[in-house]
Amino acid sequence: MPVITCIDDLKRLYRRRVPRMFYDYAESGSWTEQTFRDNVADFAEIRLRQRIAVDMTGRSTASAMIGQPVAMPVALAPVGLTGMQNADGEIKAARAAETFGVPFTLSTMSICSIEDVAAHTSKPFWFQIYALNDDDFNARIIARAKAAGCSALVITVDLQILGQRHRDLKNGLSAPPKFTLPTMLNLATKWAWGLEMLRTKRRFFGNIVGHVEGVSDPSSLSSWTAEKFDPALNWDKIRKLMDLWGGKVILKGVLDVEDAEKAAALGADAIVVSNHGGRQLDGALSSIRMLPEIAAAVGDRCEVWMDGGIRSGQDVLKAVALGAKGVMIGRAFVYGLGAMGEAGVTKALQVIHKELDTSMALCGETRLADVGRHSVLVPKGFLDGYS
Repeated sequence: MPVITCIDDLKRLYRRRVPRMFYDYAESGSWTEQTFRDNVADFAEIRLRQRIAVDMTGRSTASAMIGQPVAMPVALAPVGLTGMQNADGEIKAARAAETFGVPFTLSTMSICSIEDVAAHTSKPFWFQIYALNDDDFNARIIARAKAAGCSALVITVDLQILGQRHRDLKNGLSAPPKFTLPTMLNLATKWAWGLEMLRTKRRFFGNIVGHVEGVSDPSSLSSWTAEKFDPALNWDKIRKLMDLWGGKVILKGVLDVEDAEKAAALGADAIVVSNHGGRQLDGALSSIRMLPEIAAAVGDRCEVWMDGGIRSGQDVLKAVALGAKGVMIGRAFVYGLGAMGEAGVTKALQVIHKELDTSMALCGETRLADVGRHSVLVPKGFLDGYS
């Protein structure tokens, strides 16, 4: 077993173990991938302010996200196709998150269904829904999430139409994989992944196949999905989804102050500053660059979180210092899942937690609530934005 000291160690194992199409699905962005790269690179421009001669005993990273106690202000983001990164992946990730003490968010486009995850966990998880143009499906899947005991609804608001992801198109991404010659040659080198997938019955989109009339196989699913993202999405439709849920709501995909104002006015419990991991509008600013302005504008009315580019506990610390009450991680936990299954997700969380705890202490703080703008050094112009 290799020594795992950072998220990049898990990423290297992940790349060796998982088929190329699923690695590329996680590790890519839209078009030129500029925003995908900036999400990570912009964190490197922010430096931490070292302090000394401060009593570092009694530290705690404990916090809360929308009233839910958490071991650290980190939630596992909704990631589609997680069950193709590792057999029964959503179940494994949810169990690791539950044991560690952080929230798990199940994607609508998961391989394991809402009911599958609920049956294999003991605490409520969050459920993510896209704003689809199928009112009947929206109502039924929200009812299923309620019946499963989900404690919050995450509404993804930045996916009205799909940004083009070149690698997914070239790889012929599907679940289960289409057996083209290049895919079969690549799968032949991933025998451990293949053996695990053969042992599970969960290889399709469990929240959709069998729950939508006329969708019974991958080909019918593809055509249904292509037609259901709602290009006519507006704030009234978002409000209707919130009313249909009737509980705590997180709006994910806000990257503009005006949109943040509208989300706060709508009564969202939290908003997630996010550009969909650089997978939608290529050329948009990174999440961390937009976070401070949005947090300053609406942070007194709803919780402001961020998603995109988090690869370490230091990144979490920087986000908190710039106004985030919490963060979501996607790729960081997927690397662990693909590399080592449930144990890999646990390892990813342990790595991030240790980095967060140690770095917070070396910045002279023992509680995350005391971390703020004074804890970081930001280059001139970084927060000035663009005109």
